[in-house]
Order: sequence, then C-alpha cells, then structure tokens
Amino acid sequence: MSQETVKKLGAGRRGGDKVVLITGGSGFIGTNLADRIASSGRRVRLLDNLSRPGVEQNLRWLREVHGDRVSIEIADVRDAAAVRRAVAGVSAVFHFAAQTAVTTSLDDPANDFDVNARGTLNVLEAVRAQDSPPPLLFTSTNKVYGGMEDVPLRLRDLRYAPCDPAHTGFGEDRPLDFHSPYGCSKGAADQYVLDYARSYGLNTAVFRMSCIYGPHQFGTEDQGWVAHFLLRALDDRAITLYGDGCQVRDVLYVDDLVRAFLLAEEHIGEIRGQAFNIGGGPANTTSLLGLIDLIGALHGRRPKVFFEGWRTGDQRYYVSDTARFQAATGWTPRVGVREGVSNLYNWLLESGDLGVVAATVGLHAS
Repeated sequence: MSQETVKKLGAGRRGGDKVVLITGGSGFIGTNLADRIASSGRRVRLLDNLSRPGVEQNLRWLREVHGDRVSIEIADVRDAAAVRRAVAGVSAVFHFAAQTAVTTSLDDPANDFDVNARGTLNVLEAVRAQDSPPPLLFTSTNKVYGGMEDVPLRLRDLRYAPCDPAHTGFGEDRPLDFHSPYGCSKGAADQYVLDYARSYGLNTAVFRMSCIYGPHQFGTEDQGWVAHFLLRALDDRAITLYGDGCQVRDVLYVDDLVRAFLLAEEHIGEIRGQAFNIGGGPANTTSLLGLIDLIGALHGRRPKVFFEGWRTGDQRYYVSDTARFQAATGWTPRVGVREGVSNLYNWLLESGDLGVVAATVGLHAS
C-alpha cells in the first residue's frame, strides 16, 4: 500500500471533530443515519433539495432533536458548485440523493440520468478535488441485476421461490443487467463509484440495496412500499398490487442498515472499491401478499387489495446474499420482519395526525 493511500485512510478514520456529509440527508435513510451520527457527538451536514414528500418534516425533527449539530445546504446534486461547497472539509460522504422510482424514470429518463448519474459524478469529482479525499459510501439498488427472468422459480404458498433448494440469496457475482432507465442510471453511478477507487485511489464502496423500511419513511406507491402499504391501511384505503402479489423481497429494517453504514465507514480501508448486496437476507423475507396479511394482523382488519398488470423490470424474487459484507465487517441483521413492521406501524400511529401524513405523501389523491 502506498504512503499516499495510507494517508488517505488515516484521514478518513480520524476527523471525528469534522462534519459528515449526507446527500439526500432529509430523506428516510438519510434522516435515520443523521440521527445516529449526531447522537454520537459528530456534526452532520445535509445536502438536500427538499423535493421529496415528507423530507421537510424529517428536517424539522432533526433540528428539534439535534439543534445546530445538524446543518443543511439546500441544493441539488446536479449543481456542481453547490456539491463542491458541501463536500469541502468533510470527514466522510454518504451519497443517498437520487431519483428513486422506476415509474418516474420511464416518464422522464433524461431527468433520471441527470440526477442519478450526473449527480453522482458531481459528488465523486468534489470528493476527488479535496486535499484529503473523504471516504464515500453510495446507495445503489438491486435493480442493477435486471428482471432476473433467467432464474427458475416455483410458486408455493402464494410466494415465489427458486427451484434450486440450495439457493441462499443472490451474491455480488450475479451479472449486471440494467433494466429500465432507473436501473441504467443507478447502475452507471454504481460503476463510476467503484471505478473511482480503482482509477483515482478514492475510498469508495457501494451498497446494492434491497427493500429498506422503518421510521421516517413516507412511502408512496412508486417507492417505499412497506410504509406505503401501512399508510394505506391506516387510512382505510385499498392497496394496488402490480403483478400477482406473490413477489418476494428480503426487507431490511433501517436501524440494521444504519449499523451497516457505520461499519462500512469504519472498515473502508478493507472494503474500498467493492460492491455489497445489502438486505434482510433469507431470514427476513416477505411476499407482498404476506405483508398484507401481517398488516391485517397488526391493524385488526386486512386491507382491501386490487391487482394491476406487471410493471417494467419487476423481479418476481429477489433475496440478498449478504455473506461478503458480513465476512468483511461482522454485520448481520438483528430486526425481524414482524418486529420491524410492527415498529413502523406504531411509529406511524404515534407520529402525529395521520391526515397530515397522508396529505404529505399525496395519499388521498387516488
């Protein structure tokens, strides 16, 4: 390892007195990470354009809890100058800002590219320009693996499963197969982040994430489906399922994801230049219909369900094999599906006027 690389690694691990940057920091995941970092005594800088429903409520909460330990630069990652200002002097960067919906990417692929691909390049270039470039963790998606139509599946008990009984989840050796403009833009950003470790010696790593859920998530039909289902149920509204509802995902509670981020920051010297599949794994799976049943048990009545056709790039079965990240850091999920969904259900009940929450995410619009 070169002396220059050692110097960079040391700068990333020291700097406890410096600020941590979270792009998209007022969003669901950013808010949870910012809360954990600020609670540990470090300062947090958020870069967010406040365009997503619910983020202003999250920002108010962070300021009420942490005061001036949390600051914000209200700007867009497409603004390279604003990104450079936000990155200046930070000890670590967590890059979450993104266009997050497949449906939106199909409607406006150029905007999707600008936010996800160009925005990520702006962040990487700002990091590279620093005298001591901070480590960067980037959130990619399982959508980089495409629709995965080549995987033989069987349908049993109203949920898909691989025909191979030895299957334990999809690892990072799964071939990339971008599908949908969203998959392409996030996949391009994913590859840029990995290559900047190789080409420029930056301390970068990628999380290819499955379905994340938890408090401060104001889910919509297009993104954040666990919270969306709960919000619909609490508002006594029907839930639309696209496809047959037997799709299976490994879901990961946000507290477990935050632990993974902090472990990745701690171990950045060992994991730099690598991508990791991050999700609940085989022990934390649910089908869409299974989640409906769980919500019915929590809520006392099962939500009404309508069905529509399959959507572009939807995977019938996706479960992460997280063994590579576990081996590198010792991480493993701790919160099970029932416990996590119950936590989110109770948080939504306790977070205030559900009418306000519903209006925030446009729940009454359909």
